[in-house]
Amino acid sequence: MQKDFVWFQSFKVCVFLLPQDKPNQKMKFRIFLVVLVSSFFVGFISCSNKSQRSRKPVAKITMQPKKNQYEFGDSMTISVVVKNKDGALKDSKLYINNELVTSSDELEFSYSIANLNVLGKHSIKVLSTKTDGVEGVTFQSYEVVSDIKPEQYGYEVVNTYPHNVEHFTQGLEIHNNKFYESTGEKGKSGIYQFDLNSGNILKSFKMEDEYFGEGITIFNNKIYQLTYKAQKGFVYDLNSFARIDSFTFDTPEGWGLAHNGTHLIKTDGSEFLHFIDPESYQVVKKIQVYDDKGPVKFLNELEFYEGELYANIWTTNNAVKIDPNTGKVLAKINFEGLLSVLYNPDKPIDVLNGIAIHPDNGKMYITGKLWPHLYEVKLIKKE
Repeated sequence: MQKDFVWFQSFKVCVFLLPQDKPNQKMKFRIFLVVLVSSFFVGFISCSNKSQRSRKPVAKITMQPKKNQYEFGDSMTISVVVKNKDGALKDSKLYINNELVTSSDELEFSYSIANLNVLGKHSIKVLSTKTDGVEGVTFQSYEVVSDIKPEQYGYEVVNTYPHNVEHFTQGLEIHNNKFYESTGEKGKSGIYQFDLNSGNILKSFKMEDEYFGEGITIFNNKIYQLTYKAQKGFVYDLNSFARIDSFTFDTPEGWGLAHNGTHLIKTDGSEFLHFIDPESYQVVKKIQVYDDKGPVKFLNELEFYEGELYANIWTTNNAVKIDPNTGKVLAKINFEGLLSVLYNPDKPIDVLNGIAIHPDNGKMYITGKLWPHLYEVKLIKKE
């Protein structure tokens, strides 16, 4: 008997029909079942013949002892467990703050830190690589706070001096018994040498209107000055105030500036201190400022005196004393009350900013933006 041959291209299934003009409904249903079963079978065979895609290894990072915050000096162990579902593991590399600290070809390994001696937030990264080159990356973090509780200080006013009410103070310096100030706001920024007793300006340099001046420091007979958002700094000859150099920095903003006899120290409104080479202007290190609770942000105008760093805290009446080697806050100083004394509805003033310590006698001077007075103050330790 002659048979008609029907070829279904999409599934490549052969179906034989009895000779008749058109298949009836029952035959249509049979054809549908044959096609359905055949397509499933072909798909199964096809998938089973394909090689599986290599999957990324996944690492689990845990820290012991488990804490929300670690204290300076604590010990800690970082444990890594790698899940490798197919293939073979080549190795895993453990990074802390993007620095490779150890590697292992085992699925489980650990790394111990006997003494956590760097304050702040730190990142952990594990990069696991299989022998076929497929990589998996896992991240974790931890935070280290200071192990000391800061001392608390108030103050008393020893002397009051006049201060230029047009000066939006960004930096205050004493060098060779002379007083210097930097000011901000576009169109009003500059550096000044002034007489303490009269407040009269003795020497000045007005910046271009495009710049918003920030903190200054005097080092090696040069005045170094930051700008606010231009990511640029300037250098002036101390005696003539002539601009002799400029430099750039990579933080979005510049705030306060000081030096420790070796490096410039810069703030940017965060908890970070940036140590900068005064010749190449390259950042040589960064540290984070922390007390026993967490980061101390909005570090502003700076002063370095006898191995310790003082900083105004922007928008507050407070200043802090910092260990510049570790970033630990050693003391907190509350200047509450000075702003209320200066309040004048007809002549608005801005926040406390400007702190300087006389290198010869240790006298401390403070002022603020648009303040009418500059004060010599004595710190009083609170019990």
